[in-house]
Amino acid sequence: MNREKTFQIIRTCVAMLVAVLVAFLIILAVSSNPIESIKIFLLKPFSSLRYVGNILETATPLIFSGLAMAVLFRTSLFNMGGDGVYFFAGVMGSLAAIYLKLPPVILPVLVIAIGAVSGVGVMAVPGMLRAKYGTNEMVVSLMMNSIMLGIGSYILNNIMRDTSTSALVSFKYQKAALLPKIIPGTKVHLGFAIAIIAAVLVNFILFRTSMGYKIRVSGTNSRFAEYSGINVSSIILKVHLLAGILCGLGGIIECLGLHKRFEWTALPGYGFDGCMIAMLAGNNPYGVIGSALFVGYLRVGTDLVNRFSDVPTEMIAILQSIIILLISAERFLYHYKQKWIEKAAHLENTDVQSAGGKAV
Repeated sequence: MNREKTFQIIRTCVAMLVAVLVAFLIILAVSSNPIESIKIFLLKPFSSLRYVGNILETATPLIFSGLAMAVLFRTSLFNMGGDGVYFFAGVMGSLAAIYLKLPPVILPVLVIAIGAVSGVGVMAVPGMLRAKYGTNEMVVSLMMNSIMLGIGSYILNNIMRDTSTSALVSFKYQKAALLPKIIPGTKVHLGFAIAIIAAVLVNFILFRTSMGYKIRVSGTNSRFAEYSGINVSSIILKVHLLAGILCGLGGIIECLGLHKRFEWTALPGYGFDGCMIAMLAGNNPYGVIGSALFVGYLRVGTDLVNRFSDVPTEMIAILQSIIILLISAERFLYHYKQKWIEKAAHLENTDVQSAGGKAV
């Protein structure tokens, strides 16, 4: 492992530690029994299988969105369209889960495939506009979020709304379409295993295929990539399509795994979460899994400390903001990084000179 990667790991761990310490400070400031509240925040998420399951449930959609953003960031693209993809893929997959009459094994596979294809369709728009016309993908993706919310809300209201309830929800999914639970006593569903498989596949694509090499080179220096014969425009489009598949999978799997009907009435927020997870993971697919689990742990811990003590749930928003600020700040621990590199270079230079002297 080179020094740059080692430093990034240390930097990320420090950011996580700072976030936890800030949580302690918030608890000390607002809680009437801070010691007990800190114990609840730190330890209660691991006190029962159900709470551990809550961490895995929370982490599942974060893994998909984190993987999508990691792939985009690897290509130096900043696309914020994950929210729209999650919502629209959930709507389109829900239509199939409600109305298609197919055998138990085939139905969920087809529903998930429809969600993935829907994600590809949405992400293709900012991808093609960026690749062909150089349009800013962040602006286009943010506009696409509003468009997908509007189209999805129309479908929910006029095609699949269950009017027998007062809430704005769809008809119930067919039982054959629901994803099975994989850990008894929890709500952890097959989607978590699919998320882990997705991380393995994305890691393979990025680091074991020619496409992954082109993605990394294009993200590091697009001009050099073009001079090397890489079709950067094609890579931009392919990366958007891959991100669309991942977000589409995340959207429909979240619906089939944890819900019995489509219940979102607003964008779920997973696009922004994906940015945080990808930055925290250093755009590494396996790091995305660990980052999603850490954020899931923070969210479950915050929820429990709110339920069993007097600490507000708004604490999680503060913690997430601090993590993003520290990870995205280029100068965070920069001084120590420079000293470490200079010291290592000096030691290497001394070793080379000593080896040369012995040879003479």
